[in-house]
Amino acid sequence: MANRGEIAVRVMRTCRELGIATVAVYSEPDRDALHVRMADEAHALGGLTAAESYLDATKVVDAAVAAGADAVHPGYGFLSENAGFARAAAEAGLIFVGPPADAIEVMGDKLVARQTAAAAGVAPVPGNSEPVTSVEEVVSFAESHGWPVALKAAHGGGGRGLKVLLRAGEATEAMASARREAMASFGREELYVERYLVWPRHVEVQVMADTHGSVVAVGERDCSVQRRHQKLIEECPAPGLSDELRRRMGDAAVRVAAHCGYNGAGTVEFLVEHGEFWFLEMNTRLQVEHPVTEAVYGLDLVAEQLRVAAGLPLSFVADDLDPRGHAIECRVNGEDPADGRFSPSPGRITGLVAPGGPFCRFDAGYAAGDELSQYYDNLIGKLIVWGRDREEARRRMLRALDELVVDGVATTVGAHRVVLDAPDFVNVTHSTAWLEQAVDLSGLEPPAAAPPPGDGGTPRVRRDVDVEVNGRRFSVSLWVPDVEGATPAVGPAAARPGARPSSSASTSASDSGAVTVPMQGTIVAVPVTVGDEVEAGQTVCVLEAMKMENQIAAGRSGRVIEMRVEAGQAVASGDVILVIE
Repeated sequence: MANRGEIAVRVMRTCRELGIATVAVYSEPDRDALHVRMADEAHALGGLTAAESYLDATKVVDAAVAAGADAVHPGYGFLSENAGFARAAAEAGLIFVGPPADAIEVMGDKLVARQTAAAAGVAPVPGNSEPVTSVEEVVSFAESHGWPVALKAAHGGGGRGLKVLLRAGEATEAMASARREAMASFGREELYVERYLVWPRHVEVQVMADTHGSVVAVGERDCSVQRRHQKLIEECPAPGLSDELRRRMGDAAVRVAAHCGYNGAGTVEFLVEHGEFWFLEMNTRLQVEHPVTEAVYGLDLVAEQLRVAAGLPLSFVADDLDPRGHAIECRVNGEDPADGRFSPSPGRITGLVAPGGPFCRFDAGYAAGDELSQYYDNLIGKLIVWGRDREEARRRMLRALDELVVDGVATTVGAHRVVLDAPDFVNVTHSTAWLEQAVDLSGLEPPAAAPPPGDGGTPRVRRDVDVEVNGRRFSVSLWVPDVEGATPAVGPAAARPGARPSSSASTSASDSGAVTVPMQGTIVAVPVTVGDEVEAGQTVCVLEAMKMENQIAAGRSGRVIEMRVEAGQAVASGDVILVIE
């Protein structure tokens, strides 16, 4: 399993039902993670960040070969849409549970994907067909097509590396930020620009294809409730669409998949506005929101992926599909949604109780006592419910959210309750911009500070010892509870930040003019220096936490008299980054 967290656990469960043994890989922060505990075998990748571990294709392939694995499942994110990884796995004798590398290459490059969709007779969102390399190109496109425009990562998805520009003055900073996010998430920094529709819905079609010529559209999902261009709530089927529009979108998705020689699970995404739709992109992997399709169609999409990878035909044809009822998924992220900020909230999950009751499913990548690391995505789990119709599913979700308990970190649960109760959501008049522009989250209170961890929160330290097995001497490393509170002298654990996240996501500026960071993370850019005059609200630092960039602003106007951080430096919650006089 070339992944971590919720998706690794999800795939392992289906494998266990099918009698397939699983191998986990893990970074240093994930040494005791749930997916590691669940796997039949686990191999260390080393490193703290994604680039040092889960994005290192050579390490992952070497671990799979060392384990004697037959196949590798990439999950979503990380290397899941990396054609080079798919080829490296095949060259090592592994079956890649996904589409052919050529299909990944075609659809993973968003510019080529747009051309492919057009060749299949499906119109893409108006945009350019080559990477943009300068601010002038972005501004020129916008002046020709109209503001706003969207800068997007050419080799990514999931909202990473996506910036919306309202005016020319935003282009320089947006390009730099988008490139950093794209490189951190996908290992490529190319960007392209396209027209940004102001009030569209995001509707995607699930496709499944096998190596025997069958390509099937398995219904559609609405993913319009988004923040930072990343989905929060998904539902199947997409409400408020005509049957004719559903049919046209399904046919378009099948044409796109067939045109690029696709097999396995994939998702063709569209923007829908005023009864028309445009191709947005194709994700050549399993989507985070696949459980709502499973609930409505009675399928295990991971099992279908494994069938296709084994050379078998799909277990169904289009005529077998019999959608029933309605399903809704809420992503439970480690974020503080107070005042609509959705600030990352890493830390230890001190308590976790999943809801029960009929037609309720909770896919989690963590358990009580696990650490939600600043280095990776902040998805804790996904709450999925099914109802006979949309209103029953909505009410069931509200009940399930009331039962869900996640202690120790802030979560998006409060925002989900507000959204599900909002008239625009109930009446399906929302859009991709609705949550950030029209929903009032000011009533959400910041979470109370987490209590200090008990025995379950005792940090671990590395101890290198020599052992003898059957008379043969081995040097091994043990990770044991740090009962004496000693700081580890060796090993990557020495670099782990230990501070707890602040209960507030706002920047702090004390009477002394000290600017602090609201969460632990890594400094990726410092646009000011000692001696600069700054205005209150001006960005003075960019902090990356949980794969999201956060603009740290000055709390007062004045002159920078002291700078305490630089790009690449790790900081803890409450650390002073600079002082303003």
